[in-house]
Amino acid sequence: METIFEYINILGSFSLAVSGALTAMHKRFDVFGVFIVAFVTAVGGGTLRDMFLTEREVFWMHDTNPLYAIITGTVLAIVFRSKIKHLYKPLLLFDAIGLGLFTITGVQIGINENLEIIHCIILGTITGTFGGIIRDILVNEIPVIFRKEVYATISILGGFVYYFMYFANLETLWTNVVPIVLIITLRLVVVYFKISLPSIYKKEKN
Repeated sequence: METIFEYINILGSFSLAVSGALTAMHKRFDVFGVFIVAFVTAVGGGTLRDMFLTEREVFWMHDTNPLYAIITGTVLAIVFRSKIKHLYKPLLLFDAIGLGLFTITGVQIGINENLEIIHCIILGTITGTFGGIIRDILVNEIPVIFRKEVYATISILGGFVYYFMYFANLETLWTNVVPIVLIITLRLVVVYFKISLPSIYKKEKN
């Protein structure tokens, strides 16, 4: 189980690093800025999660593999930037992958800490979404989680699915794959069909 989550952590770090790097390049940041945005996008959610768990070390401080994944993802995004004609689509894909991978990582850590279900879901949502929040703040955009797009809701739903599948003692492979694929698919569907949460504000009449 630990090995599976090591791979998930590495892949999640890679995916969100690419997402952060693409966003920074779209905003015409210099190379240093691209690396900084990629780094905080990849580790922001997990760092905040680990800070809440006082008995737990920040994950990238004792495991260098996610750092190597971040460097690799950022370098690849920079090298192949000229071949990516439309940055928006790959950005969404890597962001969705990172959301799915890190959501279940956060939930599993909550389970390992023997926390209640609500705490596990909160940790999963923080892990999956807060890197993107920090990224958007750094590039001077309103974080997607605060807009009408369905983002955190998908993370919460996927977290619940993972939690119940885990305690249903289903096969480990399916317990991990199904929630991740569900989150990625729902996120892409939401963006493609422009599905949004209802606004609490009424449109003003001219």
